Amino acid sequence: MPIDLPKPVADYVEANAQLDVPGMLKPFAADAVIVDNGRRYEGQAEIRTLFEAEVIPVKAIFTPDTVRHENGQLVVEGPAHGDFKGSPLRFTYGFTLKGDAIQTLEITL
Repeated sequence: MPIDLPKPVADYVEANAQLDVPGMLKPFAADAVIVDNGRRYEGQAEIRTLFEAEVIPVKAIFTPDTVRHENGQLVVEGPAHGDFKGSPLRFTYGFTLKGDAIQTLEITL
């Protein structure tokens, strides 16, 4: 059963499923921040670098299966599969939205 996600998050997940970097970037605010297992990426240029260096080469696709609101964040969990050690691995994505854009994304195992 598909889960109901806000449009910017749904757009990100859909673009990720197609490994579409421009589509993955589009829902993020210009000054967005991603914290991926402790590493911080600020702004569209750094986020693009993250996607091009860490997501695309290993074909990492996140498939959310649960969603909840917690401490002001939209917390989405699910497996990511791809060409990386231990695939699939279960991730937690904590999104903070601002208007119709993703302002922050915290990714943890």
